[in-house]
Amino acid sequence: MKARIQALVLQIHHHDHCYYVLDSPEIGDAAYDRLMAELLSLEQAHPELLTPASPTQRVGGTAAQKFSQVTHRLPMLSLGNVFDETALAEFDERVRKLLSVESVTYVCEPKLDGLAVELIYERGAFVQGSTRGDGTVGEDVTQNLRTFRDIPLLLKDLPGVPARLEVRGEVFIRKAAFAKLNQRREEEGEPAFANPRNAAAGSLRQLDPRVTATRPLSIFIYELGEWSGPAFGTHLEKLSWLAELGLPINPQNRRAVGLEQVLEASADAGNVRHGLPYEVDGLVVKVDSEDARLRLGQVSRSPRWAIAYKFPPVEEQTVVEKIDVQVGRTGALTPVAFLKPVKVGGVTVSRATLHNADELLRKDVRVGDHVFIRRAGDVIPEIVTVILSRRTGAELPFVFPDQCPVCHAHAVREEGEAVTRCTNLACPAQLAGRLRHFASRTALDIEGLGEKLCEQLVASGLVQAPADLYALTLSTLLKLERMGEKSAENLLGALGRSKQTTLRRFLYALGVRHVGEATAKTLAEHFKDVRPLFEASAEELSRVRDVGPEMARALFEFFHEAKNRQSILALLEAGVSPAPPELVEQSAFMGKSVVLTGTLALMSRDQAKEEVERRGGRVSGSISKKTDFLVAGDAAGSKLKKAQELGVQVLDEGAFAALLKPVAGA
Repeated sequence: MKARIQALVLQIHHHDHCYYVLDSPEIGDAAYDRLMAELLSLEQAHPELLTPASPTQRVGGTAAQKFSQVTHRLPMLSLGNVFDETALAEFDERVRKLLSVESVTYVCEPKLDGLAVELIYERGAFVQGSTRGDGTVGEDVTQNLRTFRDIPLLLKDLPGVPARLEVRGEVFIRKAAFAKLNQRREEEGEPAFANPRNAAAGSLRQLDPRVTATRPLSIFIYELGEWSGPAFGTHLEKLSWLAELGLPINPQNRRAVGLEQVLEASADAGNVRHGLPYEVDGLVVKVDSEDARLRLGQVSRSPRWAIAYKFPPVEEQTVVEKIDVQVGRTGALTPVAFLKPVKVGGVTVSRATLHNADELLRKDVRVGDHVFIRRAGDVIPEIVTVILSRRTGAELPFVFPDQCPVCHAHAVREEGEAVTRCTNLACPAQLAGRLRHFASRTALDIEGLGEKLCEQLVASGLVQAPADLYALTLSTLLKLERMGEKSAENLLGALGRSKQTTLRRFLYALGVRHVGEATAKTLAEHFKDVRPLFEASAEELSRVRDVGPEMARALFEFFHEAKNRQSILALLEAGVSPAPPELVEQSAFMGKSVVLTGTLALMSRDQAKEEVERRGGRVSGSISKKTDFLVAGDAAGSKLKKAQELGVQVLDEGAFAALLKPVAGA
């Protein structure tokens, strides 16, 4: 049992490295989930074999009261900054003079605007992580760093690894992840982060690691701490060795011989900085030779062998021509400034987000104002400040609406929140996003109804509310772009199957704010039907298990909005039948994708399909990485081979029959 657990731990760490560090997964999601489920089951059965290095322990424990202090054995130095070629040339001259050489080989690394940390491994296992702090003493953020999927909890077993290994790295948030994080925060009524660095620092220093786990943090390792292993000749050699251990290294690192090549590297970095997936604010220039570094030493708290060559800030001046409100997919009303087009960092910018009503008021942005703008995180344009000295008095303040500008339903801003929301379930501005959620696997599980098709159905006017999905016909679907007859038939079949669902799935599919799968299950168990929710008071809702005052208000407002009631009743009239919990036969196939192949002896293929679907599963005709089970009868052919290649769980007819039995507590 111990050997199997160790093997699973190593397998999962390997696949995490392939997925999160190398961006080259070797197995599908279903196969990965099975490995994790097996490990979790074994650890629960044998808790004495559970170790901190297990991937099941990435998020665990409770929130801390405060961070304890960690003293770095080797101080974490800070870099000096230079801002022009003259100062960079002076740095190069000092290095050459101290080393008594004509030319120096450097390593040029993109300077990430993040937060420096130290990771400590003992006998290959991650045991402690801390912030830089003042360079000598930092904060223990071990539990938060354990949530990073690109930080290996176990290093690869390579020769030369000392019993204790200290590495330093930079925590950051990628641009796309930062944009999604801020969008989610605005939709949830929380203030947006000003920039990726603030987001990374705030996320890493959360007292509750479960909060950190929800933030899209990444890390690049760039240096060793105290070192007792064999000597390295160069910095690049050292980085290559760290990468072999499984640690994430920035692939943009580049060797440059002499000042001229450093300047070339800087120019190239400046040209591509906006195309990089993360924010950079300069180039770190380091002496490559490890021996030369030792001879150069340090001055005060900065090394003599490295310097940060900072890029100039990317800000421009323009004029606000209009302010409007846009409605997001979850109903959030976001003010947007339409600008006189201007190039910022090589990109023409004509719009900038103002986040919410409070931010608009705080910055006091008016139509006609001259403003400074920048690309926050090099990706999202934002207004930095109004140039008050250029105001003439003709500028117009913007009044935030109390109605949705698209559907004119009541717009609500909950107490203590920054975001105002449209309350109409069928609002066209948010309908495509709601349809995608409605069709998602954990909701009504309508296979084939993806994001692009949802947008197309809304844009064409075929679907103006979720119930309209059930009025679609083959002839209307075939008129859509890139919709073939087979795809249309499959979609109609999936829509028909989705009508027989559970109340839990139905409530989750409605997309009520704050209502996840667990809350939907609790509500289903309490109310047994959706209609009583129409009459439930906020007080009654707050008495439901796990429903707090904020969620109760959201539920009350949702189910008392007339248009939402109409939309729900239309779904019921269209034939959607959400069964209460006690009438649903739960099984191992609930929410799973199943493929049948070969000849079955105990039942026909049609009977097998009916049994799976009656238990909440979905039968597909083709194998993919999303397939959960392949049921293989006699003379199983190519599907069996493909399932084995993809790591899909294969069931013979006996195992299939056993799984048809209900699973207690499922």
